[in-house]
Amino acid sequence: MAKVTQDFWEILKSAAPIISPKIGEVVTWKILSISSKMFLVDLNSQFTGIIAGSDMHSSIDDVSKLKVDDIVESIVIWDDKDGWLVILSIRKASQAKLITRLHSNFDTKEIITVIPNEANKGWLLIDLDGIKWFIPVSQLTPTNYPRVEWANAERILAHLNKLVGKPFKVRVINVDPDGKKIIFSEKAAVEEERGVALGKLKIWDQVEWVVSGILTYWLFITFSWLEWLVHVSEIDWGHVNDPSKFAKVGDKVKVEVIGIDTDKISLSMKRLKHNPWDELAKKYKVGDIIKAPVMRISKFGIFLSLDGWISGLIHLSEISNEMVKNAEDHVKVGDVVEAKVITFDPTEKRIGLSLKTTEEVVAEVKEEKKAPAKKAKKEEETTEVSTEEVVAEVKEEKKAPAKKAKKEEASAE
Repeated sequence: MAKVTQDFWEILKSAAPIISPKIGEVVTWKILSISSKMFLVDLNSQFTGIIAGSDMHSSIDDVSKLKVDDIVESIVIWDDKDGWLVILSIRKASQAKLITRLHSNFDTKEIITVIPNEANKGWLLIDLDGIKWFIPVSQLTPTNYPRVEWANAERILAHLNKLVGKPFKVRVINVDPDGKKIIFSEKAAVEEERGVALGKLKIWDQVEWVVSGILTYWLFITFSWLEWLVHVSEIDWGHVNDPSKFAKVGDKVKVEVIGIDTDKISLSMKRLKHNPWDELAKKYKVGDIIKAPVMRISKFGIFLSLDGWISGLIHLSEISNEMVKNAEDHVKVGDVVEAKVITFDPTEKRIGLSLKTTEEVVAEVKEEKKAPAKKAKKEEETTEVSTEEVVAEVKEEKKAPAKKAKKEEASAE
C-alpha cells in the first residue's frame, strides 16, 4: 500500500500542473466529438469543454470543415471548476480576433472589403459574428450616395437596400476598445485618388464625366470618385425647369470647369453650347413686334418661347391696360401671341415684352388707316356745302336786276 501511494505521488509530481481556464480567456482545445448541436473538446486532459448553438460559428474560420482531433480556438464564457466542465464560444473568439484586426486596420489605414447585410435610413450595416458595424450614408462615395429630393426617408432606404450584398472597399475611421462602435468609410478609401484627380483639375478645363444624380436644381457629375455640381442655371441658356430633360443618371456629359473652391467644383454645360443671346441681339431690338408661343404662365406674368428656348417675360402689368389678376384669363400655354420688345439686355440675359403696348400700336395703326377715309369724307362734305352756297349766290344774282329796276321805278314816281 505504501508502494502504491508513493507511486501515485511520483505520478502527480511528474504530471503537468492543472491550469484552470478563466472566463474571457482565449484558449485552444482539441476536438473530442462533433455533432450538429455541439462540439466536445479537451484541454490538456484536465477539462472538458462544450461549444454549442450559435457559439459554434465563426465568420473568419469555416467550422464546417472541422473534424475530431482538430485544434480550435475559443473563449471561456462559463466554467464549473468542481465538475471540470467549461462552456466555450468560437464565435466570441472570432469577434475578439476581428476587433484586434480592425484596430490594426485603423492604425495602418489599410483598405479592406466589407459586405453590408442590412440597411436603415442612415446606415449600411455589417453584421460579423453578432457585432454590427456601420457605413454611414455620409461616408459613401458619390456613386453610391442616395440623391433623394427633400431627403425622403423611404426613398433613401429603398436606395440603400439596393446596396445590401454589394462589396465595399472601406477604411476604418473609428474603433472603440470593445468593438461596439466601429465605423467604416468608403470615401476615405478613395481619398488619395480624389486628391490626385483634384490636383490635375484647372478652371476652363473641358471634360466628359458621368451623371450620378439629378435633383430639382442640380445635376451631380462624378469622376474619379469626385462629385461636382451643375446648377440648373448652367445647364442650358434657356429656362430649365426640369434637369432630367437634359440628362439621365449614367449619361456621359461634357462640362466646363467654371469654379474651384477647395474641393467644391462648379461646372457648366451651357457654356459649351452656342449662346443664342448673341443671335437674338442681332435679330431683335427695343420697339420690335415679335410673334411667339406662350411657354409657361406664372403668378407674375407670361413667358414666351423665343429662339434657342430663351424665354421673354410679359409682366402682369404689361398684359393689358386694365388691371390683370390672373394671366390665364388672357392667354393659355401654347397660344401664339404678338408682343412688343420694351427692354432687351443680352448681357444680363433679360428681355421684357408687352401685350398692352402692342394693343396700343395696333389701335394707332387702325386709326391711321381710318384717317384718310375721314379726311375724304370731310372734304366731300365741305365740297357739298360750297356747291349749295354757289347755287344760292347765282339765284341772288339773277334776282338782283329785277330788284334794281323796281327800285329805280319807285324813285321816279
